[in-house]
Amino acid sequence: MQTGSEEQITVAAAADNPLAPSTASETQTDVENQAQENSWQPANIKFVKEDRLVVAANGANLRFKALENGIDLYTLMGKMMNCGGYGQCGTCIVEIVEGMENLSPRTEAENRKLKKRPDSYRLACQTLVHGPVSVVTKPGK
Repeated sequence: MQTGSEEQITVAAAADNPLAPSTASETQTDVENQAQENSWQPANIKFVKEDRLVVAANGANLRFKALENGIDLYTLMGKMMNCGGYGQCGTCIVEIVEGMENLSPRTEAENRKLKKRPDSYRLACQTLVHGPVSVVTKPGK
């Protein structure tokens, strides 16, 4: 027969046991599982002006997916003078109207080229898509 004090000692010993399951490690596992599931989910890209939805793999380059699907990113001048996707010219500017949290962070090239532009502006060639986003091509035109 256990007394109340013996029961408390058993509970305390289990709490101090590093091998005992804890809510922190269970939560960590849930977060890791969710991240792993998300890595296999497609990244839907909605091109607003074109009224087109492009399905891309998680981590896809925004410029590549736009051009691959016939989405025109460039103005007339940009068509003649773009750098081919190396972040040097700034002609593939797009505005993200939804899903900014699903994109890679701005690169140094973007910070230089877009320093006077709103945070919602990105260079498509420098942007990786990790979830659903809505994009306006040639913003301000």
